[in-house]
Amino acid sequence: MKRMRRTTAVVAVVAVGALFLAACSEDESTTTTATTAAPTTTAAPSATTMAMGTETIVDIAAGNPDFSTLVSAVQAAGLAETLSGEGPFTVFAPTNDAFAAIPEATLKALLEPANKDTLTKILTYHVVAGEVMAADVQPGPVPTVEGTDFTVSSEGGDLVITDGAGGTAKIVSTDIVASNGVIHVIDAVLIPGDVTLPS
Repeated sequence: MKRMRRTTAVVAVVAVGALFLAACSEDESTTTTATTAAPTTTAAPSATTMAMGTETIVDIAAGNPDFSTLVSAVQAAGLAETLSGEGPFTVFAPTNDAFAAIPEATLKALLEPANKDTLTKILTYHVVAGEVMAADVQPGPVPTVEGTDFTVSSEGGDLVITDGAGGTAKIVSTDIVASNGVIHVIDAVLIPGDVTLPS
């Protein structure tokens, strides 16, 4: 009878011990799962952030076929290095269609070395010092790097630029952010008031 009681006690102790070990094992498993269930993640950089870190205004223009004439003009005027510099600059960039509105002979003449000064005046008339986002563009005169102003107005919800020669250009796309500034796309070439185009 004593032996039977002793055996029962041993079995009870072993069972309690087994339950204790099982409980500890479950706690460790739960702790491990909780620790690994929520890994730390880092948000991917936005497209704007990546552009700001890698591409200058000239890089962006050169990579867009709609700006091929503008890029050729910038190179002919020797402004590629300047517009790849630290800046910041705001460039009102005419598309190829905008340049196509200029008579072919006039455009060809502008790209010749003899007219480099005139071409430089025209191109720098499209550049504003500083980074001006679309939301910050206000109606009124805007001083350019060329030294004279163009005028911005709002017409039917569109921003329109009137140049010194009386021509107009609509801003058709905005806030293309570069590492050294921002580009706004326009549908016409701006001409300063004191520039006579070659024929």
